[in-house]
Amino acid sequence: MKLLPKLLASAALAMGLALPAVAQDPFKVGFIYVGTPGDYGWTYEHDQARLAVEAHYGDAVETVYLESVPEGADAERSITQMILGGADMVFTTSFGYGEATNAVAAKFPDVYFEHATGYMREHSNVSTYNARFYEGRAVLGHIAGQMTESNIIGYIGSYPIPEVIQGINSAFLHARAVNPDVEFRVVWAYTWFDPAIEADAAQALIDAGADVIMQHTDSTAPQTVAQEAGIISFGQASDMIQFAPRPRVASIIDNWTPYYIRRVGEAMDGTWTQSDIWEGMPEGMVVIGELTEAIPAEVRASAQVMIDALKAGTYHPFTGPINKQDGSAWLAAGEVADDGTLLGMNFYVEGITGEIPN
Repeated sequence: MKLLPKLLASAALAMGLALPAVAQDPFKVGFIYVGTPGDYGWTYEHDQARLAVEAHYGDAVETVYLESVPEGADAERSITQMILGGADMVFTTSFGYGEATNAVAAKFPDVYFEHATGYMREHSNVSTYNARFYEGRAVLGHIAGQMTESNIIGYIGSYPIPEVIQGINSAFLHARAVNPDVEFRVVWAYTWFDPAIEADAAQALIDAGADVIMQHTDSTAPQTVAQEAGIISFGQASDMIQFAPRPRVASIIDNWTPYYIRRVGEAMDGTWTQSDIWEGMPEGMVVIGELTEAIPAEVRASAQVMIDALKAGTYHPFTGPINKQDGSAWLAAGEVADDGTLLGMNFYVEGITGEIPN
């Protein structure tokens, strides 16, 4: 349909006729959300990036979104519906949308697809993008290890997938580095966004003695529970600054805006190519939010040193010596983990108790 104005103009020129200018339809970009923009976490940040795309391109772009789309067959139907509604490009913003994204991409080869945190690129019109969240977890672990008084840190995991396991290991290594008595207790929520389940998980960890709560889930429910219990927590995916200065003493922020603006621009000007990117703090895709004054000054200072090193690319959170949970050697002194191992990470590091569910 968008070729029609060009075809009419070409025909008019061939006949020596003049036609009034025909306005081009805006480039339509769709977003599939697993939660709601009001979660003030994962989906909120994707939606902020969507709004930034609108602001950047103005009338040249139209954006649409569907929220609370379950992973699985419902996702395939929702993506298809969005394309039949005119979407030229679709961002599917949760790991579990991988199969649905590729299934729909096969049917619509002229549509651009971008899948967040995934790895499946079965068709040339599908790209994947991810953030090195484990870099931010290192900073939060460094702070948590020095602020806990019970030496028990609670961690709410969503699903036992490599992205989440990376974060648990990174946070633990850096907490244990500053406090050898630290223990991690992990509770699996088996959801990305469910405030009730997340609240129950936080309370269970507090009941088990945790005085610091970390999370890899999307809602602010753990913040509320931590606030009521008088313990500390960290913002997840977005700043969650409304809970500062306590319980939220720092945060890990997912900044998708530069990537979304860049990729939409490439799709519009014809330079988009399939890619698989994994960016972190050096590129600004992972950002650490304000370190509040609830953190002791010396801890804030040492955390800032780590932040600066991560942003400069001079420090890698998985630098040996590191052993696996069973005591076997993983990384020798000074050795850095390769991306392939991290992307497939299915083991805990030494010192973490408990098993990763199958």
